[in-house]
Amino acid sequence: MRSKLLLLIALCLMTFFVKAQTAVQYDIVIDEVMADPTPQVGLPNAEFIELKNTSGKTLNLSGWKLSTSSSASGSFPSYDLPADSFLIISSTSNASLFSSLGNTLGVPSFPSLPNDGTVLSLLSKEGKTIHAVNYSLAWYQNTIKSDGGWTLEMIDTHNPCTGTSNWKASTDASGGTPGKKNSADEINNDETPPQLVRTYSMDSVTIVAMFDEPLDSTSASLISNYSLTDGIPVISAMPQAPLFNQVVLKLSTPLQKRNIYTLTASNVNDCKGNAIGAYNKAGAALAEEALPTDIVINEILFDPKPNAFDYVEVYNKSNKIFDGSKLYIANRNASGVISAAKKMSETPFYIFPGDYVVLTEDAASLAHEFLVKNPQQVLVLSSLPSYPDDKGIIVITNAQGEVIDEVTYSSKWHFALISDAEGVALERVDPAGISQDGNNWHSAASTAGYGTPTYKNSQYRLDENINTTIDIAPKTFSPDNDGYNDITTISYQLNEPGYVANVTIFDVTGRLVRYLVKSATLSRKGSWNWDGLNEKNQKLPVGTYIIYTEIFNLQGKKQPFKNTVALARKF
Repeated sequence: MRSKLLLLIALCLMTFFVKAQTAVQYDIVIDEVMADPTPQVGLPNAEFIELKNTSGKTLNLSGWKLSTSSSASGSFPSYDLPADSFLIISSTSNASLFSSLGNTLGVPSFPSLPNDGTVLSLLSKEGKTIHAVNYSLAWYQNTIKSDGGWTLEMIDTHNPCTGTSNWKASTDASGGTPGKKNSADEINNDETPPQLVRTYSMDSVTIVAMFDEPLDSTSASLISNYSLTDGIPVISAMPQAPLFNQVVLKLSTPLQKRNIYTLTASNVNDCKGNAIGAYNKAGAALAEEALPTDIVINEILFDPKPNAFDYVEVYNKSNKIFDGSKLYIANRNASGVISAAKKMSETPFYIFPGDYVVLTEDAASLAHEFLVKNPQQVLVLSSLPSYPDDKGIIVITNAQGEVIDEVTYSSKWHFALISDAEGVALERVDPAGISQDGNNWHSAASTAGYGTPTYKNSQYRLDENINTTIDIAPKTFSPDNDGYNDITTISYQLNEPGYVANVTIFDVTGRLVRYLVKSATLSRKGSWNWDGLNEKNQKLPVGTYIIYTEIFNLQGKKQPFKNTVALARKF
């Protein structure tokens, strides 16, 4: 009898201990999200999330809450979630729709889940962030499924910190896997160190350091892990919930306007223990309000290829620092009134002197169509103002509505010899020139891929007085694929934009052997390569060849160049 009583007491204590255990960060993760249930694929027409208990222990959810960037649910009712189990969370009115699919909990005031993304946080009854995800449409990695009816699934629930690299659209035929293991489930180890992306200043003694993924709070809170140029000490470091990818740093000495400092982060880890590596520095400064001509419209793609998107590039030609969240891009309506204004960035984004920043609706499409040298300088907007293919008005304003720059563009500004300007950007020639002067704009060079988003324009006007030159190097080459002088390079440099080139290769008898370049629009400088093959991609014999380059423009300027090159082979 005594032994039975002791056993009963032990069982009660064990039950109490299990229920009394407190959850810590990542004990329970949000591993599936249905933000857009229509059009229906196979699941109920209702929003839900799925939780997975990864802690190895039973946890009670009484008093927990789910929040988005704009709203929060009421407190969860008492519910014991066993280790390694799943739970569907929906509104109390929709919970019955999911009961046949798995364990379901209806919660009061279930927050609306925005289709295009939000910060979604799971909070314990103590208000501690257990898990948070900042999902977006890009996480689907599938344009059809992002249109609705499919869930986002976490790939590896033991790697809960990373974002888009650990999520994708469900592949289950029903559109999702509520109440069971995800169709995307697989090992997806995080071996990538965190990166310091950028900073912004809340005031002269407060910098916010922004990282590309959540950090380990302990390492992120050590002031010894941060240093600022000019020897300014950091006196406190506070990682910020819910995502823990931002750290607020307090300084002992105020920052000075128009000074650019460098913040260095050392020895901070992500939540998987990966230590920060080479990408640990970012500029820091105090931002100012932009004034007219401080920032100029620098490049415009208003007639993109099918299934591609417009873009507008701006350039900071001043010595000041500006915050993109305080700048707007707009157009003018038929009455000439500024309209359709969009913030360049919903979060602080500093534009430093000499920066090129591109505004578009789809970064992946931009990178597919053009060379994007600085992808971190691309700002994605849910929609740009309307910019028609024939003519339109682009306006940049500050937060006061003051016009910083404006361009009334026309498709007639394109280079006349371009038969089809679809997918060809207009580039500003001189940043200091007049925005509204059509002569200060030119089609991007074909040699630059018809666009230069995030870097200096192909038609940029050089300040130096450079004569037109054509150079060949090496002057003797041996196209035998041995890795040494296999090609010869024809390099050009021009003193003004608007030229077209033909490059033809002849043998010493004057016989044409290769049309290398035909009617290529040129940037200020560039090059072409010749691999020693003829027009039929056949090897040519050793000997001397003449490279005849002809450049011309619509104003009748024309200049020929003859260069010789020796083609050699090993015997």
